[in-house]
Amino acid sequence: MLPYSAYQESADFIRQRIGKRHPRVLLILGSGLGFLGDEVEDAVCIDYGDIPHFRPSTAPDHKGRLVTGTLEGTEVMVMQGRMHYYEGYSPEEIVFPVRVAKLLGVEYMIVTNAAGAINKSYQVGDLMLIRDHIRIMGESPLRGENLPQFGPRFCDMTTTYDPALREMAGRLADKLGLRTQTGVYFYFPGPQFETPAEIVLARTLGGDAAGMSTVYEATAANHCGIRTLGVSLMTNMAAGILMQPLSGEEVNAAAARAKDSFTALIRACLQEMRG
Repeated sequence: MLPYSAYQESADFIRQRIGKRHPRVLLILGSGLGFLGDEVEDAVCIDYGDIPHFRPSTAPDHKGRLVTGTLEGTEVMVMQGRMHYYEGYSPEEIVFPVRVAKLLGVEYMIVTNAAGAINKSYQVGDLMLIRDHIRIMGESPLRGENLPQFGPRFCDMTTTYDPALREMAGRLADKLGLRTQTGVYFYFPGPQFETPAEIVLARTLGGDAAGMSTVYEATAANHCGIRTLGVSLMTNMAAGILMQPLSGEEVNAAAARAKDSFTALIRACLQEMRG
């Protein structure tokens, strides 16, 4: 267990680098979606490896750096790449940046990911606003000694993904003419893609999209009072639906094709969060 002082040390280091900036929104960019971090204005970029207690991101196409600055006039802290359980990191290490963001004054989190569509009515390129998630594998990031400075020992998970933020995103997507869905994200630990039988199970249990991230960060954000909007980009149909092999290259290619719609929605949300 990392002590509370470790989070304070990381937050103090970042404050020294970013000066008087006060990030309002933490934006976590998933596989193939890191390009938005390059659009931050007046950016200060810090490699994860330079920040005390941060872990490097080893996933392909994840730059592994923290970018602070403004997007749509909103002060943001952008994670260009995240830590995953399949990289060998513990849930506590995965959510470490979220808790540091809380100490830096972040109020909102937009957590994004590339996902496989379990729901057969979905299409590749759809944006799914996460209503809820299912995690039946992997331990909780809240396991172990509770740090009361972040939240209670037992936290309610009824509205992990903020309904008001989800309504806002849906309204903005409609205005932009974007095809969106609202559904349940089913977590798998990876790094292998799911089997067709696992996807059938996930669908039976109520999952609409499958992925290997997001739930740990969302759980920690909920625990420490950060309001969360979750957005999944459907980069492929999940295993067994089309009976064709899945690959990381396919995920990144689909993310590149959806760049404009993804960027438009996130930017519109940031305008509303400007405060």
